[in-house]
Amino acid sequence: MLGQNLIIAEGEIIESLPNTLFRVKIDENAPEEIKGKTILCKLSGKMRMYRISVMTGDRIKVEVSPYDLGKGRITYRNK
Repeated sequence: MLGQNLIIAEGEIIESLPNTLFRVKIDENAPEEIKGKTILCKLSGKMRMYRISVMTGDRIKVEVSPYDLGKGRITYRNK
């Protein structure tokens, strides 16, 4: 059941906040609901567990719930 309705998009980190929170600018080629928006994201559990660090300017993949389009979860850091 979990993860079936997620919106997956790519973006760039524009601001780093305390407690592994980040402001992310979503790309223009994302789905229509979140195209070009700035959302608040947290790191996924696997990224915390393996200590994958992300910084301002990194390109990432984000999962966003269709119920709250203002928040998301960072699942992958592009190289």
